[in-house]
Amino acid sequence: MEKEKLNKVVEAAKMYYLLDYNQNEIAKQLGVSRPTVSRLLQTAKAEGIVQIKIVDSTIDVNQLASEIEKKFNIKKVIVTSVPQDDPHMIKNYLGEAAANYLDEIVKDGDIIGVTWGTTLYHVGMELKKKYVKDVKVVQLKGGVSHSEQNTYASEILHLFGNAYNTAPLHLPLPAIVDHVVVKRAMEADRHIKRILELGREANIAVFTTGPIKSESLLFQLGYFSDEDLQMLNPYAVGDICSHFFDKEGKICNESLDERTLGLELEELKKKEYSILVAGGHHKVDGIHGALKGNLVNVLVTDQFTARLLLDKQD
Repeated sequence: MEKEKLNKVVEAAKMYYLLDYNQNEIAKQLGVSRPTVSRLLQTAKAEGIVQIKIVDSTIDVNQLASEIEKKFNIKKVIVTSVPQDDPHMIKNYLGEAAANYLDEIVKDGDIIGVTWGTTLYHVGMELKKKYVKDVKVVQLKGGVSHSEQNTYASEILHLFGNAYNTAPLHLPLPAIVDHVVVKRAMEADRHIKRILELGREANIAVFTTGPIKSESLLFQLGYFSDEDLQMLNPYAVGDICSHFFDKEGKICNESLDERTLGLELEELKKKEYSILVAGGHHKVDGIHGALKGNLVNVLVTDQFTARLLLDKQD
């Protein structure tokens, strides 16, 4: 957008939304027609210069959160009110809610482990700069793939590192390899070994769960053979750190799991904060399985997903 037009868009938006000018008054001030003002305001919304947030007081998100905490015996649930049951919109709101929670809990000396994907990217985008000392950020699972699909692994680590004033530690490996011997050889490298150990030492883990669908990011990265997919489909409800689990939160394919590089699911149970950020009807089974398996002690979700979780548990 040209700078002159951008200036007019911003000026019109300020007068309309902050100063309560009507469109005729703005037209006079800017020396343009009223329809032009209308187009400027539409542009302000389309370009994200103006962001409108609706707080629906009819939704008791605190009540939903409390019910999930009790039913699943979980330490903390954050339910954020989303205007529409839309996957992209849900990720935006969950990113903001998770970032605000991290701002509350992150302190000097913490080790924060993160995974990758679009949900975590939205969390990273919403993080506030926090002046803490000796914080480490480490990647919890491999992110190198055989595909051109973007996992956002590097961007997420950069955003987390920037927020907490630290140089993040990358895990420059695939999430899944073809043979166990390849995995063992990679893990034997002293640099890789140290990063994996740091992931186990992390007191905060931030991750999402992916659905078992062909269009899901993990399935587009070229890791799986047809045989792998056939073994997963009847049992798996989701994955965390590329470890696939069933409806009880237990590993559902040992042979595939033995070829997976990253934090083991059992390690999540030891974390001070094991934070699952996930929402949308396509992720309900995965979230439910993670809760049943005690892989999570903090859940960040939306009101639509929260209700589906409660209905499923009932």
